Amino acid sequence: MGPVPKGPRRLTQKDLEDRGQIRLLDLPKAPPARPKFHWLQQSIWTNNKALLIKRYLYYFVNVTHHGSYIDGFAGPQKLETNWAAKLVLESEPRWLRHFFLCELRAGSFAKLRNLCDQQPIIGKGKSARTIEPRQGDFNELVYEILKSPYLTEKEATFCLLDQRTFECHWSTVEALARHKKVGNKIELFYFLACAWFARAMSRKAHAKLELWWGNSGWQALRGLSDIDRAQAICDRMVRELGYKSAQPFPIYRRRGAGRVMYYMIHATDYPIAPALMVKAYNRAVTPLESPKQIEMFIEEAKQAAK
Repeated sequence: MGPVPKGPRRLTQKDLEDRGQIRLLDLPKAPPARPKFHWLQQSIWTNNKALLIKRYLYYFVNVTHHGSYIDGFAGPQKLETNWAAKLVLESEPRWLRHFFLCELRAGSFAKLRNLCDQQPIIGKGKSARTIEPRQGDFNELVYEILKSPYLTEKEATFCLLDQRTFECHWSTVEALARHKKVGNKIELFYFLACAWFARAMSRKAHAKLELWWGNSGWQALRGLSDIDRAQAICDRMVRELGYKSAQPFPIYRRRGAGRVMYYMIHATDYPIAPALMVKAYNRAVTPLESPKQIEMFIEEAKQAAK
């Protein structure tokens, strides 16, 4: 395995001409098994990670026209003003119907509940939007959430696991992945720390790390590079949990790349979702496409996935 890439190279017009890829919406190919990030034309830095989540869910609902959203660590971190839960709740079109937002820390949960209380009432009766903020450890709350009558086999469901470092137990990831028996699995965004990973690992008790990794195999991660650790988790998501695609996307310290702070791992078994994710990464901080452009892109993605 080579060194961790310093950042994605922006494709030039000549590159596209040479590859014969000039199209209105530049449908990206699926990333390689050992990513080198040459398919990424932009770089996302920490201040804009919430915009990436919002952008992907914009594509998500334009495909599904409905859906439920689970956020296991939903409160704002430090001085965030536009955190993921806020941007997703307020995003248009408002086709996500059911929200399950969890937070353990009292201060962050108070801000989360206040955000939920400010949301307008949408829909009536069985079609009404529901928002359920819950304070507590998501590793415990997840089992009750998965019993919700809203999370049916046909309900398109997305879960954000924006853990700080080792907060999300592997058993929690397993429960989410195995909840549905037919149809598409619950789609995941799983955050893996990089910049402070080794330091944090040296300070955590073995029992904590075993819960995070699911067994004592976490010790094999010590000598791996950041990207190899991310790939190890991707491999487990495919091999053990049955996802058809699991790919890591780098989140950098600052604009213009720099050090990778963490990887956002996208796990899905929906055929066009990897292409949607690449597009969301490349366009996270640009103006939203028109409905017609989105419709054309989704149709292209479906044709390419056949």
